[in-house]
Amino acid sequence: MQRRDFLALAAAGGGAVFSGALSGCAGAGVNSAGTGDFYFVQLSDTHWGYAGPANPDAKVTLPKAIASVNALSQPPDFIVFTGDLTHTTDDPAERRRRLAEFKRLTDELKVRNLRFMPGEHDASLDRGAAYQELFGPTHYSLDHKGVHFIALDNVSDPGSRIGEQQLDWLKSDLALRERAAPIVVLTHRPLFDLMPKWDWATRDGAQAIEILMPFQNVTVFYGHIHQENHRMTGHIAHHSAKSLIFALPAPGSQEQRTPLPWNADAPYAGLGFREVATSGQAAAPRITEMPVVAKA
Repeated sequence: MQRRDFLALAAAGGGAVFSGALSGCAGAGVNSAGTGDFYFVQLSDTHWGYAGPANPDAKVTLPKAIASVNALSQPPDFIVFTGDLTHTTDDPAERRRRLAEFKRLTDELKVRNLRFMPGEHDASLDRGAAYQELFGPTHYSLDHKGVHFIALDNVSDPGSRIGEQQLDWLKSDLALRERAAPIVVLTHRPLFDLMPKWDWATRDGAQAIEILMPFQNVTVFYGHIHQENHRMTGHIAHHSAKSLIFALPAPGSQEQRTPLPWNADAPYAGLGFREVATSGQAAAPRITEMPVVAKA
């Protein structure tokens, strides 16, 4: 994405967000063909299979978002879905059906480098068994153009924990990394205690943050809370993503975390996906928030 495209998207309602450490990157160009520079797209909380008044267009919201991603003027290097691919169900057969249907829908994405991770709606009732049948491991790491990506699973354990085994894996994964290496962590729940009584926390998330703390350039992208939220734990930035099904209230703004009402006059308000521009040169990522459907 060139700067002129970015400005056009912002004018059309894309809504650029520069928060905290991101502010110094405003105006930096994104060139996926450049040395170490690229961008990826994060989508989250699609809840495929949901039916209810919080989104009467639930059957078309995800397809519309896929069409918007396919229409980007420059394709991202890859696309990641940070959990709650499907809406929860107690029926194992229905869970598999929804996951398979979600997978078929995402096959329509032109970018074929897709990365997935589960949310508690996908994985907590069977510890990720159905998810793994269709999408593979629930946690993993990969390197892309000088950036080390780590996907952590804090949902397959019904107790909202990462677990000792995965924390040990995280230590081993980072053991040979230089302290200045750019690291992006992808997770579903927040690693810090945002709103524990709403299940907006990870019970052993502080241990993961402690493991990450010695590294100088760490950014965490997560979902789960269906809205933007930008926090710092020390020098580590945490950025939550909007949902593609319904928005949830700001942390602690009301007693219950009930979905915000659907606005027929402004459908898809509060929903969207994001582009993240980053570099293997350890510059702070730049976030651009995108609507489900671009305004004409």
